[in-house]
Amino acid sequence: MNRIDANGKNFRALNEAIRAAGPEILIEHCMGQRYIAAGMSGKDLTIRGIPGNALGCYLNGSSIHVCGNAQDQTGDTMNHGTIVIDGSCGDATGYSMRGGEILVRGNAGYRVGIHMKAYREQKPLIMIGGEAGSFLGEYQAGGTIVVLGLGSERKAPVGNLCGTGMHGGKMFLRCEELPADLPPQVAAAAATPEDLAEIEAPLKEFCTAFSLDRQSLTDRPFYVLRPNSSNPYKSLYTFN
Repeated sequence: MNRIDANGKNFRALNEAIRAAGPEILIEHCMGQRYIAAGMSGKDLTIRGIPGNALGCYLNGSSIHVCGNAQDQTGDTMNHGTIVIDGSCGDATGYSMRGGEILVRGNAGYRVGIHMKAYREQKPLIMIGGEAGSFLGEYQAGGTIVVLGLGSERKAPVGNLCGTGMHGGKMFLRCEELPADLPPQVAAAAATPEDLAEIEAPLKEFCTAFSLDRQSLTDRPFYVLRPNSSNPYKSLYTFN
């Protein structure tokens, strides 16, 4: 494994070092550098420290493991690959994400999955272990968002106006009750066994990544949110 000391490096120098290194890389002393691994493929990164905004933006096939927290816009417009975050992450995680997966053990900020989309075999996934902030899945056009609410004392582990403008994809919330302020373009119901089968493999992957017992997720029900068939936004998009 190649080791890169990020101490004192700006984001350009750090990315140049990543490109020049071999496929397996350990980045130490990361201190807020933005755009780490932007557009990269074929890299397996482990990051110790706190990466800055837009970690893995336009990621195109690499894997990133953050041993701690990440900041805003993690996975911005990523195409393919995996980002695993042991801690929490900031706002707009998965912004315009169009492929790959983001797994977050802790909480995430506002507007997770905003403008998230899918196309043919590209079906992005965001799974949040704790809570997500307001406007989860805002204008979601495809892919899957899962919020597990682990450690949450709230009946619904999301903020206000979940699914505003949603016109594609699905959300799964593990919670006691649905949010009271779901917008009218969102249809919500208890997840069926067929619904849960769609996320069984990602749930097992999440549990393996963070050393959790899969059975520990069965103590609360899952609800699935979809675009309402009478959604006024839906008629504005041709690929639905």
